[in-house]
Amino acid sequence: MLKKILSAVITLIGIALGLTLFFFLENTTDIFPGGIVAMTVLAISTIIVFGIIFSLLAPIFIHIGLSITAKIEKEFSQFKTVDILTSSLGGIIGLIIAYFIGTIVQKIPVVGVPISAFFYIFMLYLGIKISLKRKEDILSLFVPSNWPATKNKDQSMISETDNAERVRPKILDTSVIIDGRIADIAKTGFIEGKLIVPSFVLEELRHIADSSDDLKRTKGRRGLDILNSMQAELKLQFEITEKDFDTVKEVDMKLLKLAEELGGIVLTNDFNLNKVAKFQGVKVLNINELSNAVKPIFLPGEVLDVTVIKEGKEMNQGVAYLEDGTMIVVEGAKKMVGMQKTVVVTSVLQTAAGRMIFAKPMEK
Repeated sequence: MLKKILSAVITLIGIALGLTLFFFLENTTDIFPGGIVAMTVLAISTIIVFGIIFSLLAPIFIHIGLSITAKIEKEFSQFKTVDILTSSLGGIIGLIIAYFIGTIVQKIPVVGVPISAFFYIFMLYLGIKISLKRKEDILSLFVPSNWPATKNKDQSMISETDNAERVRPKILDTSVIIDGRIADIAKTGFIEGKLIVPSFVLEELRHIADSSDDLKRTKGRRGLDILNSMQAELKLQFEITEKDFDTVKEVDMKLLKLAEELGGIVLTNDFNLNKVAKFQGVKVLNINELSNAVKPIFLPGEVLDVTVIKEGKEMNQGVAYLEDGTMIVVEGAKKMVGMQKTVVVTSVLQTAAGRMIFAKPMEK
């Protein structure tokens, strides 16, 4: 609807420009033939031509205008409302001062106009700069500092603003939704801020849920169920954004681009996405890294009771697991598969994939 209105306005502007050009040429030149009928036909033709031209160019003008508006909005969203108001006030005062100086300077022959233009730009910059530095003093002119109700309200507003700026939105990717641990982490209250699920991630989940492969289909449906439960149960702000990037095909790249635009953090389990995000300067929270960080720490010499599940890759090794999935390689336990044994930790190896514990059977 907005684009149709803008298109109509641009067409009307084209008609007005065509009519203005016609009257200007009529009054300043003799290129038009005489006669009321001929002039009327020519005026209508000019209006129609300019109207058609601007109507055809309207989509281009609208696209350029909306792109510029989006960039300006993005830049201004990074500033506090107080900064925008004080800088605007300072800029207006600067332009008023420049106007009075400019009217005098413009009378100087040849160089008057350029100097006047310089004064306008300089005073605009100076007004914004000074107002930002002295914004507390400017605010005190309008809000008395000894007014308790206003003071408390202002402090509360500043506190809420700072908190909102400090807590960045969290953008969920497909892997972390299917994994499901994000729901449990969110329930504990360790995640602050808004949780955002992009529409293209939902679309990918839907495709996985409709897959002919049984495992993929189960994972996709599990992911959708987890999203529904999070949306219904969690007290956090939960938002599904329709923002998409048609020029970008890969979902991972879309996620990073969205995170850059929103100033958000990507929540993922994808190791490769983690690497690419760090390379592009996008902050990532990896659930696997969090899981490794909260696992209990075992030092050499500690005693554990484990059940040997299978044989190890190396000769005479057995493999056991803790409840959190940490693998324990037990030396000399090849023939102990299926048996519960008390083992002593000999060393711990931390890798990108997780933590691995090496142990040996406790001597009796």
